Amino acid sequence: MKTELFTFCDFAQESGGKLTIVGTFDTIISRNFPCIHPQLSVVIRIRFDLWEFTSHNFRIEARDLDGEINIEPVTGTVDVKGAGNATAVSHLVFNISNLHFSSEGVVNFVLYINDKEISSLPLYIRKG
Repeated sequence: MKTELFTFCDFAQESGGKLTIVGTFDTIISRNFPCIHPQLSVVIRIRFDLWEFTSHNFRIEARDLDGEINIEPVTGTVDVKGAGNATAVSHLVFNISNLHFSSEGVVNFVLYINDKEISSLPLYIRKG
């Protein structure tokens, strides 16, 4: 399996196997701390090979540099089914509202498939 896309954005949706992604970013800038970011979407596109067509457990964790969890982990399963091709894609789209940040820093979002770390993505929190 390969992670083809892992991003934060203002809005995302999947419809009929197609992704719509608006306003991708990796940094949130706030004038004051603590702050609340009203809405963001996390989008992940994973490509699976033929021998991986089955059900997979996933977990997404968000941790700061001290290892503290910033949001509750997102968990679930993804059922991978082919449509006559040698590979298949699955999309994970999550909307997160009212993220609280007490100070500047980095929050790493980490994707696990079947309890194995597959990919990670930093979200930078800056004062500006």
